[in-house]
Amino acid sequence: MLRPRVIPALLLHEKALVKTTRFGKFEYIGDPANTVRIFNELEVDELCFLDISAARSRKSPNFEVLREIATECFMPLSYGGGITSFDTAKRIYDTGFEKVVVNSAAWDDPALVGEIARVYGAQAVVAAIDVGRTMLGAPALLSRGKARRDRRDVIDWAQEMERRGAGEILLTAVEREGTWEGFDLDLVTRVAKAVEVPVIAHGGAGKLDDIGAALQAGASAVALGSFVVFQKKGMGVLVNFPAPDVLATQFPPPEAAPTGYGS
Repeated sequence: MLRPRVIPALLLHEKALVKTTRFGKFEYIGDPANTVRIFNELEVDELCFLDISAARSRKSPNFEVLREIATECFMPLSYGGGITSFDTAKRIYDTGFEKVVVNSAAWDDPALVGEIARVYGAQAVVAAIDVGRTMLGAPALLSRGKARRDRRDVIDWAQEMERRGAGEILLTAVEREGTWEGFDLDLVTRVAKAVEVPVIAHGGAGKLDDIGAALQAGASAVALGSFVVFQKKGMGVLVNFPAPDVLATQFPPPEAAPTGYGS
């Protein structure tokens, strides 16, 4: 088996890459195509692009930008943002992306997840679940940034997305996103125990040890934002990625891993 996947999660705003903190104000990172070229050289596992402008305004994806990304990219690609119909998903696959990431549209029409999965396979559909916290600290489902809050239980929703046909869950802890404070391990554990499909932990990574902690908590993969686009917390932009030999040593295949890793 391969080592657990470590996936840069890159935020698109119009035609630029940006980075947010807790889904709030964003900072300019750079040009998407140029950033893809750097990640090609760094030998990343795959790339995930999330278009926050399309998601929040319900605009269609910017297919010009997506074509530029797909042309430059040497690794598997996933995309989320503005996917409101099967036809939109089809255009994204036709552009060269292997997976679509669905969030708000699944709230409005949960059957869309199954419609896409029946044609392209469950492995090609990722359900994005954004989780905030209430004033009392309870988990709360969010979408369109933080503009929409839903009363449904987070675990129930994750299980429904699995039943509908999603092959993976991208689980984002909104209050950790961009903070470098580590993943919400309790949230990761609860969702990973409740579903059979892989859970990708996202939101909060600040060091390599955070990756190991998420895997021990039950995640099958991790998505990294600030950690791979800044030098360090509070410092300038520097697109980076841990060397493959470092990842292979620290996060070996599950059958060779120390207790808890890759579980």
